[in-house]
Amino acid sequence: MSIGNYPEDERPFHDVSEESRVPVGRALQQARIAAGLTVDDVSSATRVRIAIVHAIEADDFASCGGDVYARGHIRTLARAVHLDPAPLVAQYDAEHGGRPAPTPTAPLFEAERIRPERRGPNWTAAMVAAIVAVIGFVGFTAVKGGDSGNDAKAQVAEGATPATSKSAAPKPADRTPAPSDSAIAAAPQDKVTVQVSAVDGRSWISAKDHNGRMLFDGLLEKGDSKTFQDGSKINLILGDAGAIQLYVNGKKIQDDFQPGAVERLTYTKGDPEVG
Repeated sequence: MSIGNYPEDERPFHDVSEESRVPVGRALQQARIAAGLTVDDVSSATRVRIAIVHAIEADDFASCGGDVYARGHIRTLARAVHLDPAPLVAQYDAEHGGRPAPTPTAPLFEAERIRPERRGPNWTAAMVAAIVAVIGFVGFTAVKGGDSGNDAKAQVAEGATPATSKSAAPKPADRTPAPSDSAIAAAPQDKVTVQVSAVDGRSWISAKDHNGRMLFDGLLEKGDSKTFQDGSKINLILGDAGAIQLYVNGKKIQDDFQPGAVERLTYTKGDPEVG
């Protein structure tokens, strides 16, 4: 009689780890409830909108605006409910295809730097030069003319005052061009140019050209600026639109974006109206 394996020993091993793992959204919801917090409490503490918090807890990340923002929201919500965000982000990456390889930034159009302010005429130097000339002429006349030169000197001295006053005329109004003028001049008419500046805080931004090719996907720190250019269209996603100032085709975009709001924008050659 031969000794062999029982049939049941040859059955494939059944891994139950995937079945027992709690979804990311469910884990955040359970931790929030355990902490005694409402969705409103979490939204107020994190500035993540209530609708997005509900969607994430339902494991629906479509409203986040992409993987970058989804990871950011997961980290923010995890900290608010006292969870370690690293395992949850790793689980999200595993369930959604992993973190994409960084996309190299395409060559960008760099708008002409704003030229230094033009200095007005140096009226002080001109006035000093005029006074020196008058004094020299008076001295020369006094030496050459003797007594008669005294009269000439008096006449010149009398005429010096209006000459000096003319030299000391008020400075003309400063006509330095507004900061956006150089950007307007540098923006080609046959392309769309978008400048994104983080003026009130940092924000994640994403920029694509008309073919959907990624131009930039990352974080702008406060004070940073990026400029993008395409032949017909630029598509933007702003993670915190309230922190961003936009210049489109050299013109400042007047907006009422709210802090923490996610905005999706498209600009074309005919803008600054939103495409």
